[in-house]
Amino acid sequence: MEAEDRKVWAIRGAVTVDSNSPDDVDSAVKEMLDAIYKENHITEDDVVFTLFSQTQDITKRNAAAAARKGGYSTHTPLFCVQEATVENMLPLTIRVLIEVEKKMDKKPVMVYLKGAMALRPDLRRK
Repeated sequence: MEAEDRKVWAIRGAVTVDSNSPDDVDSAVKEMLDAIYKENHITEDDVVFTLFSQTQDITKRNAAAAARKGGYSTHTPLFCVQEATVENMLPLTIRVLIEVEKKMDKKPVMVYLKGAMALRPDLRRK
């Protein structure tokens, strides 16, 4: 594919975990990334970097580590930060921003799963 056919896109997503456990974080991150990659028809070669944030109540696993464990971003940079604490924020939440470079015929699909759907009711899937 010619370089001029490719554009930089930012894809957002979020998911809640059932509990603060390594298995729940691993499962939620994999579910979210599986959906984002599928909905946007992206591959590892399209990804420039992936940035995660997680709420302060998730302490048993770093979302970036869960992504690597799940087979994602094996050769692209990952980074994970703690979400800013805000009154009445949604607990046990992991957010992601994935920068991709590829040709896309339509705008990227943002993916919000489980309790995180409350963050973006305008993006509810039918």
